Amino acid sequence: MSNPADPTALDDGQPTRTQAFEKRLKQRYASERRFKLFGLFAILVSIAILIVLLANMTINGIGGFQRAELKVPIDFAASGISGDASTLNKSGALQMLEMQGLPEVVGFSAEQALGEEGAQELSQDAWREVAAALRSDPSLLRGQETFWLPSTGDLAMGLDDEGNAEMRALASQLQRDGNLAKRFDWGFLVRSDATDPQQVGVWGALKGSILTMIVTLALAFPIGVLSALYLEEYAPKNRWTDIIEVSINNLAAVPSIIFGLLGLAVFLTIFPNMRSAPLIGGMTLALMTMPVIVISGRNAIKAVPPSIRDGALAIGASPVQVVFHHVLPLALPGILTGTIIGMARALGETAPLLLIGMRAFVATPPDGFTSPATVLPVQIFLWSDEIDRGFIERTSAAIIVLLLFLLVMNALAIYLRNKFEKSW
Repeated sequence: MSNPADPTALDDGQPTRTQAFEKRLKQRYASERRFKLFGLFAILVSIAILIVLLANMTINGIGGFQRAELKVPIDFAASGISGDASTLNKSGALQMLEMQGLPEVVGFSAEQALGEEGAQELSQDAWREVAAALRSDPSLLRGQETFWLPSTGDLAMGLDDEGNAEMRALASQLQRDGNLAKRFDWGFLVRSDATDPQQVGVWGALKGSILTMIVTLALAFPIGVLSALYLEEYAPKNRWTDIIEVSINNLAAVPSIIFGLLGLAVFLTIFPNMRSAPLIGGMTLALMTMPVIVISGRNAIKAVPPSIRDGALAIGASPVQVVFHHVLPLALPGILTGTIIGMARALGETAPLLLIGMRAFVATPPDGFTSPATVLPVQIFLWSDEIDRGFIERTSAAIIVLLLFLLVMNALAIYLRNKFEKSW
């Protein structure tokens, strides 16, 4: 008989939990604890790296949303410049104001307010902002108005306590007089590319990204979903289907620059006059995104229980009705998840777009899908390669805009996924 006070003993008195067993059990528990700690450590390291990355971009990017501006009062009543709402709203209004001497008026007013040295540090294109203000409000021509106009990059560096000693001294003097300050640059969000970091903006590249993503989604999503439906629901299981499946899996792992070469060789050969157009960029990125959507779509369709199909067929639904009324709605959340991943990858791509010519200097936002354009990742790449230090902060600010655009796009996709999600 075993000792009832000893639960580790058998009827013959032999122990069931030997020292070796206890040792192995402790080692197993210790391994489990180490695995949990390693997992927690990996998560904490990832979060720390993400925080450092976001903090670094935020610190550098905040300055990119600001610019050094000079205070310039302008007396339009004594300037001799004339115009009304009808003339200033015409397409040639900018040239008309230039011919009337608006650049000289702005320069003279700056010299009167800032002195000769200060006026020389006013951006050469500052008068264009004055012209834009006059076009939006012609009543300014009847009196005096004070403008905050962009300075040169050298003066901006002096304001940041960089550059040569003379420029730092001039910036300090103008700042003490209240004629120089760092102000939030709303124009950064509505302007396009420029050679002066004080005049650049992201709207042209942002609009190009939006148009390119529209083309990418319009081509990749329907073709990818229909391909997944055919391969999973209708295609016969034979050698050719296996070859197609392997090819799609391989295409999902092909480097993006290969798709750029394909776009260069095919699309630009067919449409030679659309180099750097969002249409060509979207078609190129659609080729890259489509395999991801097909793979995720097939997995989502495969996850729909067979009982859904059997039940629909049992009540008289046709095979097409089964697929589009029952299978596809249930698989749509998984398909949208793959679409989010594919579109996020496409939004951040640079290499394929560089090959099809979307690295050109584009000073105006694109008018449509066939107009010359660039995209945010390419714009960031070009600014990061500039020698002028003023582009460093602008580059960080553009990265923040790109991340916000990505978050908005993903949030919209997640909302649609949750809206169409159904349970069985």
